[in-house]
Amino acid sequence: MVARMRPADGAMTLAEMKEFAGFAAATQRYIRRSLDVGLDREDALTRWSRDVVEAASIRAQARHYCRLPDIRAMVPDNSGLDAAEPFLAPLITVAAFDLGQGRITSFAAFRFLYERLIGASVRPWLPGAFCAAAALPHLHPELRRTLLQSISEAAATASGWSSRQPAFYPYWVEKVETGALPH
Repeated sequence: MVARMRPADGAMTLAEMKEFAGFAAATQRYIRRSLDVGLDREDALTRWSRDVVEAASIRAQARHYCRLPDIRAMVPDNSGLDAAEPFLAPLITVAAFDLGQGRITSFAAFRFLYERLIGASVRPWLPGAFCAAAALPHLHPELRRTLLQSISEAAATASGWSSRQPAFYPYWVEKVETGALPH
């Protein structure tokens, strides 16, 4: 039996692709690298490190991302404060690492990445985690300003969130030489 994609699913996937295409190249690269690390898709160190500094960054990212399975398991089902601290503390720590790398420079890019790393159920918690991580003192003041100004009032004050899982998960695509294509 052939699975069919409903027209709405295709439109949403296309919208996600367009959103991703709107990010700066460095942001796109960081998101793909982060998904490889966070979802165990590829050997991120081999694929993404261009030098010893980037290799060290990927190793540090993997150490922080080892918390992701626990974070996924702790996403609260409601907005009660009892579950907020054990969930938000590790989420903010991981988010602070990513923001500190300087490649995620807007709430939109942060949301795009974290919806895929953790799942749709994290959406209500992302504005608070983003603002907390973006306000931490380890970030340069100009980066803090840029990050905090990137979250729209609508995102910060949303009354509801979609439970639809993301459909588009960007990944590395090898370049094909034009001469190698059949005629």
